[in-house]
Amino acid sequence: MNLRSRNLKLIIGVFYLLILFLGLYYLFSLIDIRALTSYEFIKLNKEIIVDYKNNNFLLLTIVFFLFSIIWYLLLGFAAPILLFSGFVFGKWYGILIAVVSATIGTTLLYLLAKLFFSDLIKEKLESKFSSLKLTFQKNEFFYFTLFRLGGGGGIPYGIQNVLPVLFNISVKNYFLGTFIGSWPTMFISVALGAGIEKYIDTNEKLSLVNVILSPDIYLPILGFILMLLVGFTIKKLFFKKN
Repeated sequence: MNLRSRNLKLIIGVFYLLILFLGLYYLFSLIDIRALTSYEFIKLNKEIIVDYKNNNFLLLTIVFFLFSIIWYLLLGFAAPILLFSGFVFGKWYGILIAVVSATIGTTLLYLLAKLFFSDLIKEKLESKFSSLKLTFQKNEFFYFTLFRLGGGGGIPYGIQNVLPVLFNISVKNYFLGTFIGSWPTMFISVALGAGIEKYIDTNEKLSLVNVILSPDIYLPILGFILMLLVGFTIKKLFFKKN
């Protein structure tokens, strides 16, 4: 069977989009957005999750790891996974799970996009990012790693993950560039999630002043601002328009 045939591409594309929309519908049908903004709700469920983690650490790690891979494969945002990883597993174990799962999930997404959606991606994105093509051709591993280190220059994470289809980056360089380049930006979000968990654990009530003054919260935020500046600098220095 020819994997690049037009009919097969269409069938797999429709199947992938169907899974994506059904997954999103099922997820948001289970989640009460208003409850997620309630401090009492978060604190109560935090205790349940932590207790479950303490009693089923290996199982929760495996389930979360596999869920994260599928999440990225379905074009999911990085922030919820990173915050949850830090919230539940802490900074150091959380960042390890987050980076490895993101590397595997986004690489699988890249393979899928390259094999079945390359024409669509080129049609929608090539005119907007054609200036990057020559840059990546110089040294695709180096510049893709910089691209990841700079948070994609502000490009939404889902687009970051499929954008290299335009430049035909090798799977090896995509995998290694993602793994190496994702640590700084992802660590900031994971550390913020861990800081939120620590704040909830030591404070009965939500206080904006205490949140702002907590180093576990404001240091990751300052780090995030710093990474935005780093990303902007990298974009200006290495990804100038030709």
